Amino acid sequence: MDKSLKWRVILIVVVIAISCLYLIPSAAKLPSWWGSTFPSEKIALGLDLQGGMHLLLEVEAEKALSNTVDRLVSDLSDVLLNERIPFDRIERVASDKLLLEVLNPTFKEQFSALLTDRFPNLEKLKVDEKEGIVTYTLGLRAEDKEYLRKFAVDQGLETIRNRIDEFGVSEPTVQKQGSDRILIQLPGVKDPKRAIDLIGKTALLEFKVVNDEYDINSALKGEIPSDSELLYSKREDKTTGESTKKPFLVKKRTSLTGEHLQTARVSFNQFNEPYVSIGFDSMGSKLFERITRDNVKKRLAIILDNNVYSAPVIRERIAGGRASIEGSFTTEEARDLAIVLRAGSLPAPVTILEQRTVGPSLGQDSIRQGIKSILIGGAAVVLFMMIYYHLSGAVANFALCLNILIIFAALAAFRATLTLPGIAGILLTIGMAVDANVLIFERTREELRTGKTPRASIEGGYAKALVTILDANITTLIAALFLFQFGTGPVKGFAVTLTIGLTASLFTAIVCTRVVYDYFLSRMRIKKLSI
Repeated sequence: MDKSLKWRVILIVVVIAISCLYLIPSAAKLPSWWGSTFPSEKIALGLDLQGGMHLLLEVEAEKALSNTVDRLVSDLSDVLLNERIPFDRIERVASDKLLLEVLNPTFKEQFSALLTDRFPNLEKLKVDEKEGIVTYTLGLRAEDKEYLRKFAVDQGLETIRNRIDEFGVSEPTVQKQGSDRILIQLPGVKDPKRAIDLIGKTALLEFKVVNDEYDINSALKGEIPSDSELLYSKREDKTTGESTKKPFLVKKRTSLTGEHLQTARVSFNQFNEPYVSIGFDSMGSKLFERITRDNVKKRLAIILDNNVYSAPVIRERIAGGRASIEGSFTTEEARDLAIVLRAGSLPAPVTILEQRTVGPSLGQDSIRQGIKSILIGGAAVVLFMMIYYHLSGAVANFALCLNILIIFAALAAFRATLTLPGIAGILLTIGMAVDANVLIFERTREELRTGKTPRASIEGGYAKALVTILDANITTLIAALFLFQFGTGPVKGFAVTLTIGLTASLFTAIVCTRVVYDYFLSRMRIKKLSI
């Protein structure tokens, strides 16, 4: 056996061995030691095969603009006070606009310079001067609005993906659809309600000082100070299902947010009740220490999505940036809260536009039908090749079986998800893999008719068919890559198996079948081809 043939045989054996190693976890139950030595990835089944949940969310991008303008109102108010520019009214009047009344026209130039220097993302939309009061209508610049809308969707996508990863869903699909929508597919999810609560929670964590200097009963009657707001602590009795609400009057100014949150984990108190222990980064620790130092003997409300979870009294300055969120949680609720806090808050709320739950029975039917179609289609192809091309057809069938083995092994190795359209891609690949061998066999027949020897005919057949095979497969591969890049859901599943199948078919049709012929021609010295 010449060196070239020997190395090609070794290559094929190695490919078969590796493929079998990757397929064993999907076909059999493995011992505990297997995962530390050999690959343990299984072929992941898509939503249409194993059941699960399908969600289409819409990101309320305008809310991201409102949140940004609200922060600008707070920041601008602080700067005006520090610069001693008198003003009477500052508030948001639209999702992207705010209104400001400066009480003295002599400060117009100073305010304009301050706006240019400190708030470049705001522009003057309208300026009115009447009775010594200058009224400014300020708005976000067009490019900033576009950026914030895009950021809200992109950041929302990343946050949801992080939450789902920590939730423990195998092979989820989380991708952007259109300009403001997010498609989510969660195969195998058994508790849809919990998943929706986890995904949709805004998780805006805020720390605000409680305004205990004002009567809460007056606030409940509508007499709320301009620097405060009324929030509630909502509780639900796990046994009776009864809900209660406790009012809190808190300062509007947010002292600290979850932006500086570094860790969030479930802990248990002395009564074995779960709570969420949180820790801040270096900047957050400094801010938290300053807040507790400046507000000793006052209450600090810990607020998540406008719900007051707790409002402990600050006994002394707290260093180290540690706090806790208590709320009569179950262990599962505390764990989910820790997940959303670690993953970060959504920059804008999301609305569920479409929700579907796919049962596993439908998936099992799809799997059975898919396997049946592969077996019937494969059997028909194998039978045709044996009848029409005799022993050469058996060589093509060997390459076809190896092709299918490589496809499923690659799906497991790359952790790609097998979907129903993916099964269709495998069926198409079966046809295209055989097509390459048909081209080779027909060219070889042409060479034999001219009176050439079997070796010369095989060499001529492969040489003449190679260009056509490469052309057909590469052009189809380009189309498959475009489908993968720009397609969604089922289209991507089809593109994945088609791409893997085309690559495998080039290897099996050109390399593997040629090795068989070279072996028999060189070692067995056959005088006639069965083709």
